[in-house]
Amino acid sequence: MSQVDLLLVNAHILTMNPEQDQFNPGAIAIQSDKIIAVGSEKEVKSNFTASETFDCGGKLLMPGLINAHTHVPMTLLRGLADDLRLDVWLMGYMMPVEREFVSPEFVSLGTRLACAEMIRSGVTTFADMYYFEDDVARATAEVGMRGVCGESVMKFQTPDAKFYEESLEYSREFIKKWKNHPLIVPSIAPHAPYTCTPDILRASAELAVEYDIPLQIHISETQLEVENMRREQGMPVVPWVKKQGLLEAKVLAAHCVWLDDGEMRTLLHSHSGVAHNPSSNLKLASGAAPIKRMLDSGLNVGIGTDGPASNNDLDMFEEVRLAAFLAKTTSNDPTALPAQQALNMATLMGAKALHIADITGSLESGKRADLIIIDLGRLHNSPHFQRDPHASYAQIVYSAKSSDVTDVMVNGTWLMRDRELLTVNEVEILKEAGEYARKIDFFLIQREESLLSKLIAVGGLTEEESFEVQAKTSISDPDKVIKALEESGIDIIRRRHYHEYDTYFLFADEKQGLLRYREDHFIDDRGQVSNVRSRLTLIGEAVEYRFPDDVLLSRSRYLAQATQSLRFYREYFKPVTEIEVEKDRQRYLVNFHGEEFFINIDKMLVPSLGSFLEIKSRTWSKQDADIKSKLSIELIKFLSPGPLEMIPKDYFELIKKE
Repeated sequence: MSQVDLLLVNAHILTMNPEQDQFNPGAIAIQSDKIIAVGSEKEVKSNFTASETFDCGGKLLMPGLINAHTHVPMTLLRGLADDLRLDVWLMGYMMPVEREFVSPEFVSLGTRLACAEMIRSGVTTFADMYYFEDDVARATAEVGMRGVCGESVMKFQTPDAKFYEESLEYSREFIKKWKNHPLIVPSIAPHAPYTCTPDILRASAELAVEYDIPLQIHISETQLEVENMRREQGMPVVPWVKKQGLLEAKVLAAHCVWLDDGEMRTLLHSHSGVAHNPSSNLKLASGAAPIKRMLDSGLNVGIGTDGPASNNDLDMFEEVRLAAFLAKTTSNDPTALPAQQALNMATLMGAKALHIADITGSLESGKRADLIIIDLGRLHNSPHFQRDPHASYAQIVYSAKSSDVTDVMVNGTWLMRDRELLTVNEVEILKEAGEYARKIDFFLIQREESLLSKLIAVGGLTEEESFEVQAKTSISDPDKVIKALEESGIDIIRRRHYHEYDTYFLFADEKQGLLRYREDHFIDDRGQVSNVRSRLTLIGEAVEYRFPDDVLLSRSRYLAQATQSLRFYREYFKPVTEIEVEKDRQRYLVNFHGEEFFINIDKMLVPSLGSFLEIKSRTWSKQDADIKSKLSIELIKFLSPGPLEMIPKDYFELIKKE
């Protein structure tokens, strides 16, 4: 007889191996971190003796669950912003808070909090992508869980890198440090095709191939992402990333909600894995991934929770059940994704998707001792029927709860015994998490009180506050004014022709000012749109000072690039009302008596208010403004001689009055 460290006996064992073997009563022999033998209790006990024998009390013993996609430090952002669209949630809340708070200490605490939650729900392995991944890996290893830890790379500044080159260099050192660790599989994680350049994708793939590690990426999560790729690149997402060499690596593609059949075949042929995230996709209304078609095609599909800020938990029992239900609903077939197959996705197939099936995912000789014990004798899982050999799979998927997990082992080490966590101080991390929540609350409360702060949070400012002199009058014949200007001898620096669409956001607190979202459609000499530019302008107090002849000194304006849609800003800023303006604008920049002025000749289309001549000039001092106010009137009288009726209002004020 052979001597081993531990014998687990008196268990109903689901091996989740390719043959789906079960043993009841069964036993497992474990030496150090590895499984030596799995079989019937009688057979195993006849071949092995052990320093310790653990009686499982007739409970069910199976491989630990594998969370195929998450962002574990985001436990500290759980419940921060819910019931929002993905872009508003990500760009309006998650990323601004991450820029402010994410640090090595933040991710370490968030990881320990996540590990405690996952251990309690029977997860032994997870795939993570986030920032400061070295600290994520360290915290994971200290707790004793198994992690495929991916350092995120993006074209934007991130909490741990100002430029993507820094992220790539960080990734290289991180990979070298953790390669061949008994618990941590280092990975690189270019965030998504729409947040990475082709150079980033190519460099990430080359690094993954060089070190033979997994590469994690979000693929086709939303319909908008897919439509943008087709419009901008003329092809679907998967062919485009393949063109960048990404599929040369061992890819784990998260979400894949909007794949077509051809893309599935491409992923299959490149041996890529997929991480299905049903709760997150439903909560963010991203859609339902075509899981049945993926499985029928032969793809290895795992199940993930996604980050706890978008789910909002790390409960894989809930996720597996939902994956099965969702597949049945979307296919209108109650036989789609049966319990046994759903559980396989959370164990062996999940390990294959993560490219680590050689070490975990099933209870087989030679694999690491990653296992859980489940008490199926609770009220909600009674009674038991024995005639169907697949009944245990259905009990786990359709009836069991994460709280039924009593014991968890990873790499031959107990992490939980009889529902008691052994490697995490639960009380301490809950207290620390509460402190972070208070700080983040305070940050957001301050931000929400200021339009300027909210504007800064979603992309910064391209110009600081300024003032401008402006004079305006109505005109009956715009062409006559244009002719007068072009024949005047005034030095015309440049001319532009725009079709402008303005949306003014008005708020209950008028002291905050108002926000204008503008789309400038550049019109070329043939009358065609040659370019489109979108901008945001935060307009403060409407009038700072009024000069004679109704020339205004207006506090301008904080300007920012509008990188998101109008719908995004509407949902993010939540105005109480809106004013829509559409106009045709001929704009000239001129030098008049040594000063630069913008001349706008506007025809108001929506609403139809007629035509206007508007003179504007940037200024920084009261004395300069006084000079420019006089020159503005002189310029207006020169271009539109005759009686003048000056209009000391902006267009949105004229519309409000109407």
